Amino acid sequence: MSKSLANLFQRMTVGVYVIGVAHQDMRNAFTAVFLMQVSFDPPLLALSINPRHSSYALLKRSSAFSVNVLKKGQLALAAHFGQPASAKKLDKVNWTPGHTGVPLLNESLAWFECKAESEYPAGDHMLVIGKVIDAKLLDAVADPLLYRDAGDMDGADTLFPPALTKPE
Repeated sequence: MSKSLANLFQRMTVGVYVIGVAHQDMRNAFTAVFLMQVSFDPPLLALSINPRHSSYALLKRSSAFSVNVLKKGQLALAAHFGQPASAKKLDKVNWTPGHTGVPLLNESLAWFECKAESEYPAGDHMLVIGKVIDAKLLDAVADPLLYRDAGDMDGADTLFPPALTKPE
């Protein structure tokens, strides 16, 4: 059941993003797809992150994160940031620090810099609501990289429960 459920979730219109975090001199970035806009005014984004992820601690300490929108054709970059945490991940790409120090990828389609305002438990993840404090469109003609184009790069086939709970 989990393989077909993963296949269904990949059909949802979801982008692929690199989330950047920083605290003092520590920085990291990771690939994510659990992100959505939740408000126009103020502009708010919701990020879902596993609290066991090494970047969650940096996000909690700094209360800031960046969302770097990947372009179609940047699957290798998504895979690069999908690797386990390493100080070397950011060494191999061009980036600039945002106002809060979070990494903003120079080759992304666009980026958003957010200040975390609140968080809520959501299953095995935490839902972090971030207020957009800065943003920039870097490539107005590029198409975004979609989750369905990533195949099983994230190993989602093994992450879903074996069966859905049916309503009674």
